[in-house]
Amino acid sequence: MSPSLLLLLQVVVILVVARACGGLLRVFGQPPVIGEMAAGIVLGPIVFGALFPELHASLFAKASLPALTSLSTLGLMLFMFVVGAELRAPDGVRAQLKSAGMVGVLGVALPMALGFAISPWLHPTLAPPGVGFWPFALFMAIAMSITAFPVLARILKDRGMTQTRLGQLALSSAAIADVFAWIMLALVIALTGTGEGSQGFLRAALGLIVLCALVFGGLKPLYARLLRRHAIDGRPSAPMFAALLVGAFAGAAATEWLHLHAVFGAFLFGACLPRDDRLLKTLTERLEPLAVIVLMPIFFALAGLNTTADAFVGAGLGALALILITAIVGKIAGGAFGARLAGHGWRESFAAGSLMNARGLMELIVMKVGLDAGLIGPELFTMLLVMAIFTTVMTSPLLTWLGVRTNASADIARTAHRR
Repeated sequence: MSPSLLLLLQVVVILVVARACGGLLRVFGQPPVIGEMAAGIVLGPIVFGALFPELHASLFAKASLPALTSLSTLGLMLFMFVVGAELRAPDGVRAQLKSAGMVGVLGVALPMALGFAISPWLHPTLAPPGVGFWPFALFMAIAMSITAFPVLARILKDRGMTQTRLGQLALSSAAIADVFAWIMLALVIALTGTGEGSQGFLRAALGLIVLCALVFGGLKPLYARLLRRHAIDGRPSAPMFAALLVGAFAGAAATEWLHLHAVFGAFLFGACLPRDDRLLKTLTERLEPLAVIVLMPIFFALAGLNTTADAFVGAGLGALALILITAIVGKIAGGAFGARLAGHGWRESFAAGSLMNARGLMELIVMKVGLDAGLIGPELFTMLLVMAIFTTVMTSPLLTWLGVRTNASADIARTAHRR
């Protein structure tokens, strides 16, 4: 079979399984992306490989994976570019900056502390050979603290909560939490990814600082002027759209050259663009059909190929249970205590913590970065993937159980009464 034919067959199988799993999860009120993440497990050695080992080995032969990897990396960069462009403070955030800060900081600090706390039990058996305790523990702390900003926004939109006080609090807190987590992840990867010790870390860290200064000090005003001239009503012309993609790919190439991951550069460039809903809508319309529908399922499938059934054997089950409990308690309790300290009632506080517990795709990206950097192996990668899916799936049922409103009417009425 020719390489091009094999690649096309791989893409067809991946898309069919991803859409089927996404549609199945939608029936149960879950975001389709969770089904597509689960499709990665289905296509991996745990399900497909166990049922049809010869067919699985032929369809996903190791020699054919570099082409799929290139496609998935392209999709990941485009997705993170859009995530950076949409990461903004929701309307009304200034009025609740204190609340969002408390929820965001505690929603990161507590799960990070718990991630550190469980690392002595996980490191001896789950860390790859040669990975020291502190890089491993730092990565586990970060993995416990991630919140899926895009999935959270989708859950709030589906439940009609985007304009509620709770919805705005959750979005603002998730933005703060993820900024902290991504900065720390970049530093951890800089510490371990170069293989040059402290000198390599300093070079990567300084390079990242210079890149941030260049992006936000130089490219941000430049692209703002270009978009004002060449993006009428927020719709970039073809040359302007090409310039946006060049910026995203150049940023990705820069962070890859710094021995960080390409996702950081694409995210940084997206974050420097003007906060224009019309521009964001255009980027979503033009990039989502390719990045989210076609290329991201390939990323999920490749992630599934890195899973292993060994994660569910013997002591692995105990480690998985420990990770699940730590992730859930850390996020929900951290977010809830932060909201409570900011003056919210207990029910609304636990609802905020439940929303912060949704990890979704962002957790998978963090896991893949850690796997590529050699910080974790297939067993821990599998456990974290199960954790990401489980914590996201439980978000909507928890909100329903807590009796959270599904529209903004009560908040509007409260505001009118105060006036």
